[in-house]
Amino acid sequence: MRPERVKKIARELLKRYPDKFTTDFESNKKLLESLIKTTSVKLRNRIAGYVTRLVAIAQTAEVAEEKEAAVEEETEAE
Repeated sequence: MRPERVKKIARELLKRYPDKFTTDFESNKKLLESLIKTTSVKLRNRIAGYVTRLVAIAQTAEVAEEKEAAVEEETEAE
């Protein structure tokens, strides 16, 4: 369970920088070092972990939509 503070910061960062984050935790962690100023390593890591999770969920949803669109095209072609 994540605190609302972590979720709020992560969503805001994804909204501002949608193309900068990836599914790699380590690269997201380093990117966060330059984007936000926090003295807490634990907070930074939690935000990076949640951002990573949100990006992975978004990518999975995109793949599912693409597969669904391909199936619809095949049924229309028949």
